[in-house]
Amino acid sequence: MSGLVDIDKVFPIYKVENDCILSKCGDITVAFEATLPEIFTLSDQEYESFHHAWVKAIKCLPVNSVFHKQDWFRSREVNGAFDDKILTFLSHSSERFFNERPYLDHTCYIMVTKKLNDRKDSSSMFSTLTKRNIVPEETINEQKLQEFHDSVGQFERILQDSGFVKLRRIKDDELTGNKHAVGLLEQYCFLQSKGAVPVVKDISFKDGIFIGDDHCKLFALADVEDMPSLCGSRINYDKYSTDKTKFSVGFASHLGQLLPCNHIYNQYIFIQDVQKTIKQLESKRLRLQSLSSYSRENAISRDATNDFLNEAIASQRLPVKAHFNVLVWTEDKKDLKEIKTQVSSALAQMDASPKQETDGAPQIFWAGLPGNEADFPMNDTFDTFAEQATCFLNLETNYQSSISPVGIRMGDRLTGKPVHVDISDEPMKKGIITNRNKFILGPSGSGKSFFTNHMVRSYYEQGTHIVLVDVGHSYKGLCDLVNGYYFTYDEANPIKFNPFYIADGDTLDTEKKESIKTLLLALWKKDDETFNRSEYVALSIALQTYYKRLETDKSIFPCFNTFYEFLRDEFVIILKDDKVKEKDFDVENFLYVLRPYYKGGEFDYLLNARENLELLKERFIVFELDNIKDHPILFPVVTIIIMEVFISKMRKLKGIRKMILIEEAWKAIAKEGMAEYIKYLFKTVRKFFGEAIVVTQEVEDIISSPVVKQAIINNSDCKILLDQSKYQNKFDLIQELLGLTEKEKALILSINKSNDPKRKYKEVFISLAGVQSKVYATEVSLEEYLAYTTEESEKMKVQQYAKKWNGDIRKGIAELANDIRLGNAA
Repeated sequence: MSGLVDIDKVFPIYKVENDCILSKCGDITVAFEATLPEIFTLSDQEYESFHHAWVKAIKCLPVNSVFHKQDWFRSREVNGAFDDKILTFLSHSSERFFNERPYLDHTCYIMVTKKLNDRKDSSSMFSTLTKRNIVPEETINEQKLQEFHDSVGQFERILQDSGFVKLRRIKDDELTGNKHAVGLLEQYCFLQSKGAVPVVKDISFKDGIFIGDDHCKLFALADVEDMPSLCGSRINYDKYSTDKTKFSVGFASHLGQLLPCNHIYNQYIFIQDVQKTIKQLESKRLRLQSLSSYSRENAISRDATNDFLNEAIASQRLPVKAHFNVLVWTEDKKDLKEIKTQVSSALAQMDASPKQETDGAPQIFWAGLPGNEADFPMNDTFDTFAEQATCFLNLETNYQSSISPVGIRMGDRLTGKPVHVDISDEPMKKGIITNRNKFILGPSGSGKSFFTNHMVRSYYEQGTHIVLVDVGHSYKGLCDLVNGYYFTYDEANPIKFNPFYIADGDTLDTEKKESIKTLLLALWKKDDETFNRSEYVALSIALQTYYKRLETDKSIFPCFNTFYEFLRDEFVIILKDDKVKEKDFDVENFLYVLRPYYKGGEFDYLLNARENLELLKERFIVFELDNIKDHPILFPVVTIIIMEVFISKMRKLKGIRKMILIEEAWKAIAKEGMAEYIKYLFKTVRKFFGEAIVVTQEVEDIISSPVVKQAIINNSDCKILLDQSKYQNKFDLIQELLGLTEKEKALILSINKSNDPKRKYKEVFISLAGVQSKVYATEVSLEEYLAYTTEESEKMKVQQYAKKWNGDIRKGIAELANDIRLGNAA
């Protein structure tokens, strides 16, 4: 073409109405926006099922129709939400860290076109692009129009019912656009983003394709000789595969999400009259038969045509014509060479040969306009079956964020683009899980504590009450940052509690009395000693009387000291008056055994705290048990108090999310006779809008503990695993114990297999009851890293900087992070 042409004269679309596109030749097109499964989430069987759904859907389409799937992949940058006024210090640093992070955005459109029955097929020599005046050849028959809509309805229902894809019919205003936002037609013509402000650009086909400032190249799969010898619904993805597992992606994924540049992947399948097609191929076979003696190539073509006909008739296959192409573009002409290499490499992954279209590129590009599919040059298509053609459809999209207000900020595997992940509420509402409990397994150095810090901090900022039981000071930095309570033991500042204290407005309920009685009996009796009913009743009466005494005398501070004095000075007299025998309740023995917890005793600090008393209202509490986990007296007492604190929160905080996270301390707790409590907790906490989380490090812990095997694993619908590469040779045992599928096994063993060396992150596997399984990147800002770090040297550095700001850890972290970026940190 030479000179300038007004696009109105060659534009093939006549009208858009009733959510349909009508071409000037009378062709009707219905368009959908499709939501596909997320990449790296489907199993081999799911790929096969998805493929079958496409085949069945396409077979529903009428003769002389065109299926056109158009996948848009555009380079984008993350826009930080800095206008959010409620951002915390760490959230703001996260927004700043991810701001302008590049990623590949994906949108999928499906167009179904009904061609006029007597319409001539287009070719590279005949196209609406070369015609000046186009008039529909016949009016639309309403009955045939309804039959077409019925077929499209069946097509839509089959795909929706597969459970893999969601379709949304594109309405008139989205097709045409308006002065504020481009529609689908403008979007394609000028390579604009969905919903962008309209900008008219020149389109030139001289010496290539140029749209405004964009240089475009078109690569086509249009010849059988260029196609791979074998195709399927899936293909192995070597980067994530191991000796033990083969990791699958869609057969055409290398032309989709795995091709990191601006591109459109067009997929065309033309449904024609089967009998007419077979008749044409029979004629071709006879022609080749007569010419086979002159050329070996003719003989080979004859055999191939014969095999095709045999399969079509014997297996009842649907013969179709197909074409696939990739349109890439860039503003910088220098990038075209690199992009061409990327496309060639992607096609090579499929064992296909790339062909760059030049002379036929304008017609192929023009036919990609939604509504103009019937004008596709048929000499650029090849004969195949629906089963083979659908193998080349892009089946996946990028990771999607949940719209739930609750969740964690994670990253996708390819670019680290932040995604919001809800692993608690949304899965419950959808019926994927029946409880919010979580089980976390990760060996030392896998990033386990780092991930749990990130998860806990996210839930805290969303209003959750959190109780952490730790051994190893993994949460000290985060606790300081949120001004939480940190209970730990050292000689200078021993751990202190006050289970007798009742806050203003609170009452002595049954739960409180039972927990105090349990504590007193644990202090009084040894593990192998039992208490009789009379002793239990006596303690109940003592507590009831003590709290009545507190009501009448406000000068008495509730604590163990005053309770001990009440028993010694007043309750002894009550027992004598009631003639309670020593065998029923030996109060002298009780006072003697509990003397070490009274003032002046060895453990007088333990139950007489006068600060950090409002544990019910405190939202972030850490119990660090490292120094007392082997102590025969302190440890049982502390564990009982921990359980009392969380049960109190669980039952009294109505409508507020509660979380208890037990790190490696669960092993010691289970040994001390608390196994029944853990079982109770995991089975009951869901009823009180709570979640229980257990973290463990070694596989042997799972195997050796009946508590973990039975109570925890069976009642944790969310399973989180970190790098298990050191266990890959004995992973079958873990798989059996956790009830993992083969797909989940492949996902877990792919963790950290092909991480981007330019980014600092570790991957984590999250499974929701085996229904939804995904691997995410745990990537955080420098400020978040310094808050979460468990490295001793880094923690000390944070404390040093905080001292400069009178203990303000936020300012300390901010200054240290700034110095690290500038290279000034020692």
